[in-house]
Amino acid sequence: MSEDKSNSGGEFEREPVPDSALLGSGKFWGMYAGEHAAGTEFMIGPLFLAAGASFQDLILGLLLGNILAVLTWRFLVTPIAMAKRMTLYYQLERIAGGSLVKFYNLVNGLLFCFLAGAMVTVSASAVGVPFGITFDVPESMFGLSNASFTALVAIVGVVIALVAAGGYQRVAHVANIAAPWMIAVFAACGIVSLAQMEATNMAALTEGKFWTDAIAFVQEKNGPQTFGFWQIVVFAWLCNGAMHFGMADLSIFRFARSKSSGWAPSIGMFLGHYMAWIAAALLLAALIKLTPDLALGSDGKVAANPGLLAFQSLGWTGIICVVIAGWTTANPTIYRAGLAFQGVLPKSSRTAMTLVAGTVATIAGAFPNLSAQLLDFVGTYGTVLGPMGAVIFVDFYLMKKFGMREEYALHSGSSISIAVMVAWLLPVAVGLYLIFAQGLFAAYAVVPCWVACGAIYLVLSKFTQNSVATTEGNI
Repeated sequence: MSEDKSNSGGEFEREPVPDSALLGSGKFWGMYAGEHAAGTEFMIGPLFLAAGASFQDLILGLLLGNILAVLTWRFLVTPIAMAKRMTLYYQLERIAGGSLVKFYNLVNGLLFCFLAGAMVTVSASAVGVPFGITFDVPESMFGLSNASFTALVAIVGVVIALVAAGGYQRVAHVANIAAPWMIAVFAACGIVSLAQMEATNMAALTEGKFWTDAIAFVQEKNGPQTFGFWQIVVFAWLCNGAMHFGMADLSIFRFARSKSSGWAPSIGMFLGHYMAWIAAALLLAALIKLTPDLALGSDGKVAANPGLLAFQSLGWTGIICVVIAGWTTANPTIYRAGLAFQGVLPKSSRTAMTLVAGTVATIAGAFPNLSAQLLDFVGTYGTVLGPMGAVIFVDFYLMKKFGMREEYALHSGSSISIAVMVAWLLPVAVGLYLIFAQGLFAAYAVVPCWVACGAIYLVLSKFTQNSVATTEGNI
């Protein structure tokens, strides 16, 4: 046991977190505030406006969706995290087998790196504004921006990776320091933007002409789009589907001393995914009203440049906020990715794997189009990673009730659970087909894939466990 602790560097990647290492609720509230009132908000908020969402739908849809997200974290993730106190990856290894989980961890880590890469792009966009370094969005998905911006991405990525490599305590410490100030700046962005558009009374807000005018401008330049109420609800609920439905935040809440920590995501959802998204969208609306030419990219289409939007509203304060906001989002994401990569190479150190994750994220951040596709990307990675959380849910709550053994791969010595592999890959394959071939809104696929995965795993386990038990009995 002492050797495992030494190897883990205090992070307990392959053993339950002991009581002596548990953390109070404050650590989690600060981390979730810092992570979700952060860099993605500067990108996602304006994308709602660009997609044609009405102001009323945005206000009400985000309210309902974020309530659902908080409830999912509290009642789906927290009880299992506190009962098992293991990382997502180690729990899956015991259920699905080491070889299968190594493949899952690789996919998991890469997708988290792409998300963190978008935040590296966001921070670099702000650093470049005072130096006149532009945030050019190339035509191709994997096209690079100009050389100066790419160099900025590299510098920002190195700093973020070094902080994340320090472990969960350092990540939480950075978030606790930055979160209160960032939240205040986001609120200021919204208030200043409304003042710039002279929408300072209830009549102006209710009429929403400033919003409809901005949508008309965007759609004239970018083409018509619609983004309805239920799309907003489902997106707000499931944009972090990999973290709650997919159980990635078992790795975070395994440190929780009290179940009350499970409510911590609420501060991120309502100050970040509610207030901050709306405030960031108002930044784009104000820019379009005051200086529409600055809202246009080199291709003549409206492009949401986070650094420029914040600078036009709050000057240097906005620039600093965007830099730190991207940082506090990327830090815990790279931390999670490092744990995933360590699951692929268990004998490696978490610090080394976190640095690998930071390197991959920095490379991803050099491709600005990834951050411009966040509305679709977060739904897609929830569809891929989310269903495996159903395996953990079924294994924890249902296996014994149906007369089967939990953590079966651990007890049988299997390196690949056929039941888990089929239950995960089959719904995900169908979901990805519907998204990419049929044009399904990506977030719509998360819950159906999750339910299908859990049901298939339960049914197949009944057959595979009975088969193995019968074989053992004959021997």
